[in-house]
Amino acid sequence: MQDVSEVRLGENETIESALRRFKKKIQKAGILSEVKRRERYEKPSLRKKRKAEASRKRRR
Repeated sequence: MQDVSEVRLGENETIESALRRFKKKIQKAGILSEVKRRERYEKPSLRKKRKAEASRKRRR
């Protein structure tokens, strides 16, 4: 079962501010990056290559 991100609207809170809080919460949880990653199938060899490249960039 997955965590459900929800934001409760305060009594005098606008929809815009609640939406901003929701977006921050989703970003922090890494949900958007996960969705983008799963948009297309990535071959295991390409995934390994991408991870190795990211590792090289971190070491610099």
